[in-house]
Amino acid sequence: MSIFQDIVGRFSQTVTAYAGDKALMQAMVSAAANVIVADGEVAGEEFDTALAGMQANPILEKGYDRLMLESELYDGIARARTRAGRAENLRLIAAIATRGADEREATFLIAADVADLDGISDTEDAALDEIAHALALDKATLLRASPVKRKAFPV
Repeated sequence: MSIFQDIVGRFSQTVTAYAGDKALMQAMVSAAANVIVADGEVAGEEFDTALAGMQANPILEKGYDRLMLESELYDGIARARTRAGRAENLRLIAAIATRGADEREATFLIAADVADLDGISDTEDAALDEIAHALALDKATLLRASPVKRKAFPV
């Protein structure tokens, strides 16, 4: 029976990929956007890192082209500039909390990659806490599995 379930699961994932998984895309966009805006500046390198991470996902890669992802990311960043918008982004992230660990972890790790470009600042770390909580993940375990740099602040 497990072979049958595996085949059905793969078929379902393929169909979802070509149809576009809007909830997964919105979660990834929203997670990246909340981290991008967390430190108060929107850097082009953060934007590019987020796009590269989303395009590397096999489901999003088949269902969305770069222009669509860019547009959604701009919308996510615009939302993240306000408290209400960040809360809305967290709701979009939490919408995939019942999915498999692969999709939830991929969403978190895209946000972590964005945060880690210059080392994770305290505000980015706080945003990652909220994202991990919304995804029902253990942030510390994921970050230990994929080491990151800490941003040093002068005292």
